[in-house]
Amino acid sequence: MPRNEFWQGNVSLAQGALAAGCRFFGGYPITPSSEIAETMAEELPALNGRFIQMEDEIAGIAATIGGSVAGYKAMTATSGPGFSLKQENLGLAYMAEIPIVVVDVMRGGPSTGLPTSIAQQDVMQARWGSHGDHATIAYAPSSVQECYEIAIKAFNMSERFRQPVLIMSDEVLGHMREKVVVPEEGSFPVVNRKKPTCDPEKFVPYSPDPEDNLPPMASFGDGYRWHITGLTHNEWGFPTNCAPEIAKKSARLMDKVNAYRDDIVEYETESVEDAEIIVLAYGSVARTALSAVRQARKNGMKVGYFRPVTLWPFPDKEIEALAEKCASVLVPELNFGQMILEVERAVHGKADVVKMSLVNGELFQPSEILEKIEEVAR
Repeated sequence: MPRNEFWQGNVSLAQGALAAGCRFFGGYPITPSSEIAETMAEELPALNGRFIQMEDEIAGIAATIGGSVAGYKAMTATSGPGFSLKQENLGLAYMAEIPIVVVDVMRGGPSTGLPTSIAQQDVMQARWGSHGDHATIAYAPSSVQECYEIAIKAFNMSERFRQPVLIMSDEVLGHMREKVVVPEEGSFPVVNRKKPTCDPEKFVPYSPDPEDNLPPMASFGDGYRWHITGLTHNEWGFPTNCAPEIAKKSARLMDKVNAYRDDIVEYETESVEDAEIIVLAYGSVARTALSAVRQARKNGMKVGYFRPVTLWPFPDKEIEALAEKCASVLVPELNFGQMILEVERAVHGKADVVKMSLVNGELFQPSEILEKIEEVAR
């Protein structure tokens, strides 16, 4: 039977990871994500898992990649400064196609910034922080319940597509406590990585299966030889300067996710059918935005709500469809304007896109968003 828990967002996320089968955590304590590491340190030994606190953020993600290569479902967690330090090895995981989950509990920046205060300043870094072209999958939960559920989804997507998946939480959500309905074990899908079935001597580590354009993944110690490098490589895993091989590898890193875009993209809407103004928000801000939208509706205004659950891939087609029917899209964010750039791209000039920024370490109040809605409506 499902059971009820009263968890902090960070704890809920860690518990969701464990439910998904995470058995390795490599990390380094950093506010406001440290409760994730604490929970994993408490829980993993009893599950025959491995927790390791490394000497720094770079080593934390390096260990996580190693844990995944060894056959574990693996995760690390951090906040803004640590997320910056992890970018090089994040790129290694993209290139070598190593499934890991990386949690960024966002705080204010740049540099040390605001360790104990909320911000949404890392969302573009999630897409473009690591150099080179690759497809990104990034989720933005907005409730403690969703922290649990998205942790499971993140592992499922990471294992399915053989690449890092990011969870972009924030300080308020990480430390908020809410009721979480924990589903019974076995009542939700859990995806495990595809393993090779051929004889070890016939194994070609990066030869994709034609049905999904993804290669099976052997674990170290399984008897399959596998060369891993961050250099662009051929299907044997060895560095290549052959133009057709480079083009094939580079395209597959993008196509393996983009081809399944509609399977990945998630979003939530309310009252959009007749809306003249759409309020688009994500993460903790979405909670405040929804409260403002509902109050505006009570006041007789035609206002709708759109929340991207996946920041990447971005739900651009869905937003474009709404823009054809509304007059304005209001985008409240805890930064000086990041995801609004994606909204403007998606809208294609079919509606006005209005920025609403707050960068003072605090969350919007519903009254502030409602006041902005009324201003846009005038």
